[in-house]
Amino acid sequence: MRGSLPINRRSVFKLRQAGIASLGSAKIKIVLCACVALTLLAVTNRNRDGSSSLMGWTGDVASLDSSSSPRGQYAIVMNTWKRYDLLKKSISHYALCPRLQSIHIVWSEPDPPSDSLKRFLNNVVQLNSRNGHRVELVFDINKEDSLNNRFKEIKDLKTDAVFSIDDDVIFPCSSVEFAFTVWQSAPDTMVGYVPRMHWVDKTKGNDEYIYGGWWSVWWTGTYSMVLSKAAFFHKKYLKLYSDEMPASIKEYITRNRNCEDIAMSFLVANATVAPPIWVKGKIFEIGSTGISSLGGHSEKRSECVNNFVAEFGRMPLVPTSMKAVDSRNVWFW
Repeated sequence: MRGSLPINRRSVFKLRQAGIASLGSAKIKIVLCACVALTLLAVTNRNRDGSSSLMGWTGDVASLDSSSSPRGQYAIVMNTWKRYDLLKKSISHYALCPRLQSIHIVWSEPDPPSDSLKRFLNNVVQLNSRNGHRVELVFDINKEDSLNNRFKEIKDLKTDAVFSIDDDVIFPCSSVEFAFTVWQSAPDTMVGYVPRMHWVDKTKGNDEYIYGGWWSVWWTGTYSMVLSKAAFFHKKYLKLYSDEMPASIKEYITRNRNCEDIAMSFLVANATVAPPIWVKGKIFEIGSTGISSLGGHSEKRSECVNNFVAEFGRMPLVPTSMKAVDSRNVWFW
């Protein structure tokens, strides 16, 4: 009996090892099956999210909070200029976004909007209203033609959040809703889709700067501005721009028809001492080529940056390399 006891123990030990190995193999198989099932589910949901009523621009955003409270909604402030077809397309699209409360069209043309245009846009907004909520449509008429008009204070604005957008830029509603959620987590900063950077001009010392376009952001992963052609910010910055932005900067912008977006970035950074937040999003440019494609664009923007630094008395822009990504719509994040 004494001689057989070690053999029995060894046998039991081997049986245990075999049992553990079998259990581990079963666990691995279960995990692999679960991964395959989740992958198939993700692909199915991705296809469902990608469904669209307008060239893939409107995604499924039913899972997002669609609170009817003004704090849970945002207003679009859209800049436009004699591009009525683009304006119609943009309004038709954004009127479908679930948490949109109002659309304010910044109108700086010498003639007021035609009755036919107003009638068309009001009909579109009414047709695209959801769950009994109708988006408010307002034309903000300006006597002077100036890019500063896009940042005029709106007295009766019912939401804290402003989504500043050009009439030739389209984002899926799901992307807009995600950016709005990011803004809600940091309501004092600018949250946008189009990042830019300022660089020290080492050939001229530490007091001169160069405006860095998209390719410099792409190459370095660093940015210090998000352009107001597609950005969220708090409505208080409209009042701050109207009341506190130096008159010399406003005059410069009106005279050169450029750089109002850089001025707003300076204003917000100066107030917060913090960087903006770049949100990853798919952009559809539906208009013709803009001023950024014209010769000397970067030089003119660099001139703006240096003039604004002189007016502010310092460089307020804060560089960062952070980017907000909606992990539900990407494989790797």
